[in-house]
Amino acid sequence: MIPINQLVIPAARKGELEVLRELIRQHADLNIRDEKGYTALIIACYNNQYEAARLLLENGAGVNEADYGGNTALMGAAFKGYTDIASLLIEHGADLNLRHGNGGTALMFASMFGRNEVVKLLLKHRADRTLVDNRGFSALDLARIQDNQEAMILLQDAMK
Repeated sequence: MIPINQLVIPAARKGELEVLRELIRQHADLNIRDEKGYTALIIACYNNQYEAARLLLENGAGVNEADYGGNTALMGAAFKGYTDIASLLIEHGADLNLRHGNGGTALMFASMFGRNEVVKLLLKHRADRTLVDNRGFSALDLARIQDNQEAMILLQDAMK
């Protein structure tokens, strides 16, 4: 028989809400990690499983937990462009300025990958646009490198 904690991440990946509810009822560890350090919340967010993410957050999943590379659920949502999930995470206290192993932030991911609705959301909630990664690049620098004109305007307007 598979231990209940080992069922949390697969259920989060697939958005299996009834399975997650039963695991929560049985007091499964919602912050258990897989071999890469991913938590169920990180996996749910990365796989666009909004309701699973909401359920996990409402039942104590750590909103700012990071994988072994320092990536958080908010960074994953920013990378993928899932504005609704990013908003949910922010509502549950996600730290907008956490950095992964290379110093990148959720705002940097959104700027670099053209996720401009997420850029708007993060700026609205006062993400620090002045932070730089380990190479010395800010979100604005990354938007320039990618020729993301919209993000460049958003980030420059945030300076005013």
